[in-house]
Amino acid sequence: MFHHHLHHKSKLLSIFIIFITIFITVTTAEQNKTDCVQRCGKQSVKYPFGFSEGCKIKLNCSINKELKIGELKVQEVNSDSIFISLPAKCNRSISFINQLFDKNYAPTWNNTFLVQDCSASNYSGCVIPASSFVGKQIEGCDGSRRSDNINCFTQLQRRRPREDVLALEDWKKIECNFLFSAIAFDNSKVNEAPLQFQVVELGWWLEGSCPRCSRDANCTEVHLAEGKQGFRCRCHKGFVGDGFVNGSRCRRVSRCSPSTLGSSKCGKALRIGVLLGVITVGASITAVLSLLCYFAKRRSSWLTKQLTVKRLLREAAGNYIVPLYPYKEIEKATNFFSEKHRLGTGAYGTVYAGNLHSDELVAIKKIRYRDTNSVDQVMNEIKLLSSVSHPNLVRLLGCCIEKGEHILVYEYMPNGTLSQHLQRERGGVLPWTIRLTIASETANAIAFLHSSNPPIYHRDIKSSNILLDFSFHSKVADFGLSRLGMTETSHISTAPQGTPGYVDPQYHQNFHLSDKSDVYSFGVVLVEIITAMKVVDFGRPQSEINLAALAVEKIRKGRIDDIIDPFLDLNRDAWTLYSVQKVAELAFRCLAFHSDVRPSMIEVAEELDHIRRSGWATMEETICMGSSVGSACSSPRSNRNENLVSQNEILVVPQKTNSFLQSIEEVKDSSPVSVHGTWSSRPSSPSTNSLLGNVVQ
Repeated sequence: MFHHHLHHKSKLLSIFIIFITIFITVTTAEQNKTDCVQRCGKQSVKYPFGFSEGCKIKLNCSINKELKIGELKVQEVNSDSIFISLPAKCNRSISFINQLFDKNYAPTWNNTFLVQDCSASNYSGCVIPASSFVGKQIEGCDGSRRSDNINCFTQLQRRRPREDVLALEDWKKIECNFLFSAIAFDNSKVNEAPLQFQVVELGWWLEGSCPRCSRDANCTEVHLAEGKQGFRCRCHKGFVGDGFVNGSRCRRVSRCSPSTLGSSKCGKALRIGVLLGVITVGASITAVLSLLCYFAKRRSSWLTKQLTVKRLLREAAGNYIVPLYPYKEIEKATNFFSEKHRLGTGAYGTVYAGNLHSDELVAIKKIRYRDTNSVDQVMNEIKLLSSVSHPNLVRLLGCCIEKGEHILVYEYMPNGTLSQHLQRERGGVLPWTIRLTIASETANAIAFLHSSNPPIYHRDIKSSNILLDFSFHSKVADFGLSRLGMTETSHISTAPQGTPGYVDPQYHQNFHLSDKSDVYSFGVVLVEIITAMKVVDFGRPQSEINLAALAVEKIRKGRIDDIIDPFLDLNRDAWTLYSVQKVAELAFRCLAFHSDVRPSMIEVAEELDHIRRSGWATMEETICMGSSVGSACSSPRSNRNENLVSQNEILVVPQKTNSFLQSIEEVKDSSPVSVHGTWSSRPSSPSTNSLLGNVVQ
């Protein structure tokens, strides 16, 4: 009794295991074809067949749940063929069979088609009466001779012996009017009854060539018209399935039958099978859960970082709203940071030209060192630029802190940097008046920073951080190293940073950063403007490698002519010689070793503005001396005086201006982002804030 009960439980367990195994197999197979319906009522088909648009070979499922192709009923679908019922019928149009030709199936040459009303010369030797075909009245047959004679279209008429299926073009060449029926030869039933009357055999295939089947399957090539290839898959003996990689593949047939479920050998095999199945399912579930956890954690980490970035932006920018650009948008704007878009590379990153929103030209700086300090640098620049606004400070348009990248987006400066023009890396020679205007505007921007509350020390003033817009107005950029000073103290202590050749020597010694450190750096820029020489050049004699030291020595000895840019025409007029000398003296004061001796940035800006305006005074004096009408000099602000200044602007603008303007057009053409605009050399008035604006606007 006990053994009988145990045997019964073993059978139940085995049946349960088989059910679980079948369920897992069916579920796996269904997952491979979720986009294809493969059941029609109680009937189902294997891959690649189905009844929806997502199936490779689509069959029709009628209202009565019958399998059909067109109007004809499907009798059988196997790994090689589709057998279609074609009832005998007289006077049926020869084009009726067209529905059996498709891109994935067509009638094979194993068929003999019975046709009527044909050319006797083409189909002789196969004429049978319709009355002898079946023993009852056939639909559409009226007994006339025309309807009674049946000819055969067989593989004897095959025109291309290498083709496995009949081409529609071959069928259309049949010189018959009616399709009576067909006889199919089933190769799989050679030992039984291979001939099937009123049946058409279709060969099917998938487009492509072998091998494209699963490991335990054979691949059969199907030769089509025009040299095209198709293929079918069939599982090896002892395996079941469709044999396709994208289908259910092949699985070994279980040797356990219902009658042997209780045997120890079969039970052991089933237990091993279900154990493997459970392990497989468990591993799959674990893998899926691990992936879900990974992506959830990654998503959570990304959201946390974005929230942190937004919080830092709010803290840094205050009331100023800084747009946060997605990294994908930045990549698209720079064509994935392509070399063609690169504007320049500095110590802290690379700048690219970009095109945001299809019409907005921007400069995109990709920070080189992506660490905690670089985040601080980005936030520091955002904090400083969002707290001040000045026409000669570059505008920050947004940022991107994503995928480990730290990126800042600025307004685009089409004429590059002051350094590029002084070193002849782009454009022609900058006239002295434009150089002086750039110096004055830059000084005003730095003085504005120093007069803010609290004051802002830039710490990296250099010619490559002075950008030039379309009209050659200057814009001070790169505030990554800038620091806020304390209003109650004159300096702050910080580790020395900056660019060699521009760094305050006293700052190097005692780490005391003040507004006078920026004054020293600006003094170096003034020397660059005068000399157009490199700040540090190891090609010069050892005592002259440092430009600041060289300039101080030459100016102290009164030999400024030794280092003046030879492209500046100093013999042209007295004012040019005078103004260059005055700027050199100002640079000498800025480069004093002791910071207390240096002028403030406000004093420097006022001095440069005074030097610029002296050019207007010189013009007016020259005009008055050459005028026979005494009232011409009565009001320097009068319209009449403005007209005189316009007529005599040649006194201020050097003769190289025309060639310079031509070189600017060349600069525009060579820019990585095209810039459009026009030039005009007529000034508006002597009281205009920028002399450069009068020259080029």
